[in-house]
Amino acid sequence: MTENNHTTTHLPLRNVRVIDFSRLLPGPWCTQTLGDLGADVIKIEQPEIGDYSRFNPPVYRSVGVYFNSINRNKRSIALDLDKAEDRAVADDLTAGADVIVESFRPGVTKKLGIDYESVARRNPSVIYCSITGFGNSSALGRVPGHDLSIQGVAGILGKNLQPGQTPAMPPFQGGDFTAAAFATMGVLSAYIRRLTTGEGCYIEVPMYDSLISVSNVGLSGALSRLAGHPGKPEMEPWGRNPRYAIYPTRDGKHVTVCLLEYRAWKRFCDYIDRSDLAPDESWADRHTDHGEKSAIFRQVIGDFCLSRDRDALAAEMRDTEISICAIYTADEAVVSEHARERGIIDYTDHPVDGRIPHLVDPLAKAGLSDPRRRVSPGLGEHTQEIIQELRSGQQERARQA
Repeated sequence: MTENNHTTTHLPLRNVRVIDFSRLLPGPWCTQTLGDLGADVIKIEQPEIGDYSRFNPPVYRSVGVYFNSINRNKRSIALDLDKAEDRAVADDLTAGADVIVESFRPGVTKKLGIDYESVARRNPSVIYCSITGFGNSSALGRVPGHDLSIQGVAGILGKNLQPGQTPAMPPFQGGDFTAAAFATMGVLSAYIRRLTTGEGCYIEVPMYDSLISVSNVGLSGALSRLAGHPGKPEMEPWGRNPRYAIYPTRDGKHVTVCLLEYRAWKRFCDYIDRSDLAPDESWADRHTDHGEKSAIFRQVIGDFCLSRDRDALAAEMRDTEISICAIYTADEAVVSEHARERGIIDYTDHPVDGRIPHLVDPLAKAGLSDPRRRVSPGLGEHTQEIIQELRSGQQERARQA
């Protein structure tokens, strides 16, 4: 696909080369973001197999929806790193890289000669980011770091768990995406520092460390008890607060009710002619379960929501600036009025699959990223192109020597 040169010339990472050894989710999402910001991302894949996420359903026609959603703005080169000639190509690529991202099991990069120490000897200014599961140096370091495992050990799945209950499966890959976000922040921070110091950097981003570091709300009670305090009452954004919960509507659908702040609660109570339910309260009250008032609050809110169909209720609440919003299915979400208004879905032309949608990078509106430059690559699609670039570079250096 032809790049939109009028935009790429202004992207912040337009002169940065990223070598991507990662697979599946955290690493590829990180390198896609770097590519959206203008970097030249070269994705190194195993011949014939490639990134395992290529096999994830569903597919448009030839390309997987999931794979396409985290591998745009990349070029793919197929290299068998067990072969000396292919490893030599990888060495040339890492020697000229600004950034390297990998997600191999512990010990694999050392075996392949692409570990940080080996690369840094040839390229001391390289920024090298390893995305791991539990942290390679930990006792769990060799346990495959799947998102579900991470959420379990980090205490996310066990939040508010009652005896005899089985935790619900999480609907979002929190461990994967927090690691991807921290990896991106780490690479960008190291790159900014390198601009002034010239220093390279090694960054390890464990999924576990990343997820637990953003779990401060859920772990607040545990942190209090760790310091010797009772940790009670805890904040209640987990369903026991009737003013911050999910309610059914008349048509069998559901809405979110978010009336935490006193001003929001009073506005709602005044709107339904129940001002008596909104006497003055302290800021600390908003995140409680509201004690003896909980039952009447839940009944009043529930009756109000059941008196209307979901979409009519959501529109009415939007117009009155009350935070009661629709819960959409995935299919409804991507075609909703708000999604259209925000331009959250855009389309690119794929050479095989035709016009296919993608989720727009939120930085695009600021002109900092461009998610439309390249669709996800075919396995090894750019192998010869990249090898030729390496040869041309070697010939140029030889002429200048």
